[in-house]
Amino acid sequence: IRSVLTRVDHPSGSDRLAEACDVLGLADDEIVVNVQGDEPLIDPVLIDEVASRLQGRPDCAMATAAHVIDELADFLNPNVVKVVLDAQQTALYFSRAPIPAARDFAGQAWWERGSLPRPLRHVGIYAYRVGFLRRFPQLLQAPMEQLESLEQLRALWHGYRIAVHITEHAPGAGVDTPEDLERVRRLTAEKPNTPVHL
Repeated sequence: IRSVLTRVDHPSGSDRLAEACDVLGLADDEIVVNVQGDEPLIDPVLIDEVASRLQGRPDCAMATAAHVIDELADFLNPNVVKVVLDAQQTALYFSRAPIPAARDFAGQAWWERGSLPRPLRHVGIYAYRVGFLRRFPQLLQAPMEQLESLEQLRALWHGYRIAVHITEHAPGAGVDTPEDLERVRRLTAEKPNTPVHL
């Protein structure tokens, strides 16, 4: 596996990946996929699905993935990033807050009450067109990117579109806390030579 050492002062993983693309000399029309380090249980099938989603959406600069949230605790958890989509499964907004917010069912699992759309958890994987990725570091950081600490909001703020693949290959919860890290260590220790995909 070829590796690239990047500068330490990048404000996000997308900025870091842009530098890596330059070092590797990738062409602007290539698609690259960035798997976040806090998603160690990601299924390799999902990597291919997200890349294919971007390939099929020439109107989008990026693609990512999401899956249905079943538990109210996940919906309310600020470490679980939520995404709201339009009719073409393009991202409208990402947030650590519980979105979409149901006015009449605050703090409840409103999606259990009929035909309302299910909330979606964002999965920390991104596919990019390299040409867009080269422009990304020059884009001014969005105020909501800084507030939510979500780099994809910079792209939305500047008018770029993000295609979202709804997946059945959702990883287990990301590693955002020491407890999450211990859970992943236990899972990988139980099956040291077997990929763990939850």
